[in-house]
Amino acid sequence: MTAFFHIAWKYISYYRLRSAILVTCVSLIAVLPLSLQLLLDESESQLLSRATMTPLVLGAKGSALDLVMNTLYFDDEVPGTISADAADTVTQSGLALGIPVYARFYARSYPVVGTTLDYFDYRELAMASGRPLTLLGEAVIGASVAAELGLGPGDSLVSTPETVFDLAGIYPLKMQVVGVLERSHSPDDLAVFVDIRTAWIIAGLGHGHEDLARTSDTSVIMEATGDAVVASPKLLQYTEITDANRTSFHFHGASDSYPLTAVLVVPNDARAGTILRGRYLDAAADYQMVKPDTVIDGLLQNIFRIKTVIDGVIVIVGLATGLAVLLVFLLSMRLRQREIETITRIGCSRFAVLQLLVAEIMIVIILSGLIVTVTLACVDTYASDLVRLLIIN
Repeated sequence: MTAFFHIAWKYISYYRLRSAILVTCVSLIAVLPLSLQLLLDESESQLLSRATMTPLVLGAKGSALDLVMNTLYFDDEVPGTISADAADTVTQSGLALGIPVYARFYARSYPVVGTTLDYFDYRELAMASGRPLTLLGEAVIGASVAAELGLGPGDSLVSTPETVFDLAGIYPLKMQVVGVLERSHSPDDLAVFVDIRTAWIIAGLGHGHEDLARTSDTSVIMEATGDAVVASPKLLQYTEITDANRTSFHFHGASDSYPLTAVLVVPNDARAGTILRGRYLDAAADYQMVKPDTVIDGLLQNIFRIKTVIDGVIVIVGLATGLAVLLVFLLSMRLRQREIETITRIGCSRFAVLQLLVAEIMIVIILSGLIVTVTLACVDTYASDLVRLLIIN
């Protein structure tokens, strides 16, 4: 049998282009469904692991999927907002810890997430360098943000305005980077974290300005009567929070009415979680409390339905490719008729000719198998990164 493989290999080596096309076709038909399955398994693992770690999410009535994706993965589909007192209500119930989240803005394409220090404790995020958030205007960045932008403690990062012409007077905020998080292999690596009040300043709900009592530019004063001073529109509003102007920043109105995109709800136990969910089941309520793992599981079910269709298409294409390969071999036998007759005349039986053709097919399959094995090994090695790049982020 070794002699047949030797002759078959010589034949395949001589017709390199035709053999390469055959090997490529067979390899692709095997690689596509197997790679898709690997990526789907990895995406299911990543999506469900983060969703399972988050028991409950409180947000505005609407799309539960948008709420979960924005809160857990900082997706750009921003859900409706709820008032900040929703987080206090959850915590004051004594049944759970409410962690506020305001994920609406971006800084150089990375999501800016306004939250509290409880978020870092809950997600078990440790500092790789620098320190945690302590003051207004500070930012802590994920490991991927630091690596891709080349930033570290002491650098600065500017928020991206939502529109080019902001008629509301909301200006980009220059944030001081004070820390870099250790890599957690989660969406937190791709986020910029700020204090919830800093996020409200980016939204234009708080601002700082020059001290009218000490300014030397009288043109910024529209009217001064007794202790009251009215500023003109010329008054400079700061777009960077520093030690010199931090005390001038203030908010107007009650802070408990300020917006949040969601509240991460961490119940004391399963019973407490059930009780809390029951309080938000009223159809007339403005809020909804959802279980992220249930929402993500529904998303995955839809993905698997799509995969079934894709698998069907791949099977049809595979059959067509198999028939094309068979046709190539049949045509090859016709073209090689004189060669086969010569082999027969020198004493080879028809069975020997058949063995030679089988050897050629086996070599093509073996070469395709090697390519498939190497490709799947690469996909498996980088599956987590591919999923974060193509599916999650």
